[in-house]
Amino acid sequence: MAVNKEILKTTCPRDCYDACGIEVLRENGKIVSVRGDKDHFVSRGKLCAKCQIFYNGVVLDEGERLTRPLKRVGAKGEGRFEPVSWETAISEIAARLGHIVEANGAEKILHAHYTGTCSLIANCFPMRFFYRLGAREVEPDTVCNMAGHVALGYMLGTSVHGFDPRTVKDSKCVMVWGANPSASAPHAHSQWLPEAPCPVIVVDPVRHATAAAAELHLQLYPGSDASLAFAMMHVLKRENLIDREFLANHCIGWDELEPMLESCTPEWGEAETGVPAADIVRAAKMYGAGPALLWLGQGLQRQPMGGNIMRACATLPAICGNYAKPGAGMLYLNGGGQKGVDGDYLVAPHLDNSPDTLSQMDMAAYLENAENARAFLCWNINPVASSPEQARLMKAMSREDLFTVVLDIFATDTTDFADYVLPAASFLEFDDLVSGYFNMSFSAQAKVAEPMGEALPNQEIFRRLASAMGFTEPELQENDADIIAHVMNGMSIDGGFAALKESGTLFPNPEPQLQFDGHKYLTESGKIEIASAAAEADGHPRLPQPGADARPGGGRLRLITPASEWLMNDSYANDPKVEKQLGAATVTINPADAKAHGLSAGSRVRLSNGTGSLDLDLVVSDSVPEGAAMSVKGRWPRRAGKNRANVNALNSGVKSDMGESTAVHGVEVEIAAL
Repeated sequence: MAVNKEILKTTCPRDCYDACGIEVLRENGKIVSVRGDKDHFVSRGKLCAKCQIFYNGVVLDEGERLTRPLKRVGAKGEGRFEPVSWETAISEIAARLGHIVEANGAEKILHAHYTGTCSLIANCFPMRFFYRLGAREVEPDTVCNMAGHVALGYMLGTSVHGFDPRTVKDSKCVMVWGANPSASAPHAHSQWLPEAPCPVIVVDPVRHATAAAAELHLQLYPGSDASLAFAMMHVLKRENLIDREFLANHCIGWDELEPMLESCTPEWGEAETGVPAADIVRAAKMYGAGPALLWLGQGLQRQPMGGNIMRACATLPAICGNYAKPGAGMLYLNGGGQKGVDGDYLVAPHLDNSPDTLSQMDMAAYLENAENARAFLCWNINPVASSPEQARLMKAMSREDLFTVVLDIFATDTTDFADYVLPAASFLEFDDLVSGYFNMSFSAQAKVAEPMGEALPNQEIFRRLASAMGFTEPELQENDADIIAHVMNGMSIDGGFAALKESGTLFPNPEPQLQFDGHKYLTESGKIEIASAAAEADGHPRLPQPGADARPGGGRLRLITPASEWLMNDSYANDPKVEKQLGAATVTINPADAKAHGLSAGSRVRLSNGTGSLDLDLVVSDSVPEGAAMSVKGRWPRRAGKNRANVNALNSGVKSDMGESTAVHGVEVEIAAL
């Protein structure tokens, strides 16, 4: 029999800065391997290790995938189901939701989602259904980065207009603050940063691989970032590295902020942050030599004063004039709107009939009460693994009167509590579009295989639900091909989706873009608002403030839970080869703390606080500062043995100062030997 070999291009749609190009090798129509696209400017023929394993592992394993709709037959939490037809599942779910709407109101239906996939249609189309239904949304960004969005909105009018990474060729310095590219942007770590024609500064409590490779690592204590930013601003002023003309023409509030810098000396900064004064001076001079790029990570604002920290750090490019010129800028995220993507069209906000959103920090408490929620729908998310107050959430989801529906490609901790589980197609099984949030590229997600079993893309599942509920709005039945064509028509890509699929990835703007070109800032004033009347009206300080969080007392440690290099948030944890790479769950503390608590490396320890406890293996290393503990997020509780817990067992749901957002890196724990 002749073997028909072919290579097809597609794109990784995961919650990652890289948005890698992929080559899929097929033989006689069957996927043989998934690998990096050798022609792609990011992947260069190589996927990151976790994706290489996962995309050639459980994603292709029909025995591990959900392939039929399932109806619960056991107790909630047991994960016992029987298969049913799509017709039965859709009709019964629609009937139950319809009854709740009629008897209790649509606001009693709660839905949660995040970035299990970042492809545009699968991630956005379901919102059309929920807007029309009038269900209450659990605001997705409150578990991740909402404080940063709010803070940068006050200052710049947007948080999703960042620098173009291609402009690094003109930079004199790149400063990565509160991001860990080695885990969250592996190709930016291995290619973009090493190939930058300038020194790299990393600001992070953890000496991760990117920090270790940097020209300078400022290892500050968690929660002291604003103090470090103010100490750097003191040095910039002292060394005459302030762009006063830029401040006069394009900023509001410098005259109010400048007097605050007088006392924020490098020596004060060292006392506040733990960073040597000499390193603060060196970093400020390197950045101030500009033009410079500042990359603010998502983890930076997951702190009790995360919004203030973002405002303080984002003041640095303003006072140095690092906007609207080559090699300069600040990045939090790059949204699709910069590339011509019509985000409103994708979610159809004109259908919105929903009440105010709910913070994920409040979700466990909210779900406990039948007066709040009668139904809970989850898609693109595994909240039992990723959300705070883990034990409380599992108990709330055990309510027999909470009708729960979960869409996923695998059985997860969350599907165990569902009344119905609906099998979703993987990104390899339908056409879609990918707009990465780091590079200014735009990519095709191409269908390279049929969905496994009876699995369906998210959008098709919600089309069927909309039809079963009698919703007649045409937006709820628009097909994928028409949506793709509409989006492509708004972009400057010749040849449309066909051309995009052939190349895999294209740049709508072939030349590097200047951030806020022409000094067109998106605030109401049209200027960078260092002093923000909008922030003041919302009850926040008019200006960013210096200062650090109080250090834990009583021998407690501040727990930080960053991303793992082997996991994608809480995805990939069910692949046996990934699980082998992860090894045992650990917590890392500084040698000084190990000595103070009488602990030794390799011992078994218990972390505990008022929310819960977790037993882990101990690692002792100066990769974390004294007074802090580090344990990576993302493991699945259902794979952790009888305790059924991960680091979110310790997460009390404490909120940051802005946006009802998570302050998970402000959690404090006690540590003791078992």
